[in-house]
Amino acid sequence: MAQNFTRNIINEFVITGFDYLEKPMAVGIVILTVYLLVMLSNLANICFILFDRRLHKPMYLFICNLAIVDMLYCTSSCPTMINVLVVGCKTISYAPCVVQVFAFGLGFVMELFTISVMAFDRLIAIINPLRYDSILTNFRCVMLMFLIWILGSALMAIIPATILPLPFCYSTVKYLFCDYAAVIRASCVDPNPYFNLMTVLSFVLLFGTFSFICASYIKIVIVVVGMNSKGSKNKVFNTCFSHLIVIACYYTPTFVMIVLTRIGLNLTLEERNGLRVGTILAPALVNPFIYCFRTKEIRNKILRNMSKVEANE
Repeated sequence: MAQNFTRNIINEFVITGFDYLEKPMAVGIVILTVYLLVMLSNLANICFILFDRRLHKPMYLFICNLAIVDMLYCTSSCPTMINVLVVGCKTISYAPCVVQVFAFGLGFVMELFTISVMAFDRLIAIINPLRYDSILTNFRCVMLMFLIWILGSALMAIIPATILPLPFCYSTVKYLFCDYAAVIRASCVDPNPYFNLMTVLSFVLLFGTFSFICASYIKIVIVVVGMNSKGSKNKVFNTCFSHLIVIACYYTPTFVMIVLTRIGLNLTLEERNGLRVGTILAPALVNPFIYCFRTKEIRNKILRNMSKVEANE
């Protein structure tokens, strides 16, 4: 049934998701500190890879792409939360709010695509090591990353396409920042069709990519079981361990949040917000340190640079 609404002129939204906090400054400083660590550590990883030609290999290009995605994902949400908690400014203009919704959605999708592509990289390296360099050349890796960015942007075009035509009745956003659900709830329309659309899209992306990753590792396990050398098995484990930690860090909190909300468990606002912040910051903080300490080439480069600094002193 068609509905007619008188569109309110909404120039800015007021973010009220943190109003329950007794010590917003303390929470804001924690988020600010973690956000700075995320940005610095991921930027360091990118610099290590870009400025060392020996690291211009497919695996490191994917690590670099993951760092860029992590920075996008956190930057799409954290500055707004920090602005609310530390600065005390709770408002955000309409246009930046819509851009934030798109950027956050794109970060979410690109995390899934990037982790899946990295699983494909590990699969080729293990089941066909002799042809790995010819199958996954640097050019093909760059093109693959370019394609997943195009695909992710195309999928997330649904966000501005569905938000921009909406009439808005409310100027308050009852969440931590401008995400899709928050903006839809501020509109005058029935939110359920929009939520259902996004639920279906999220379900397909989450379980589609997770199924692909599981299938890749099942194939890897089959290959490893057939190996006779214990040294070869250990090498495969070391090759995949870092990526498995990344998968666990990203998918586990996301699945926990989905399960808890879908089974009807009533989470408090504090618990829901804590889970949301954790799903954003935790993987992005863990990922660069995993690859720094678990990847021999990057770890050795860091140690060499530290040795040079100590020698100069």
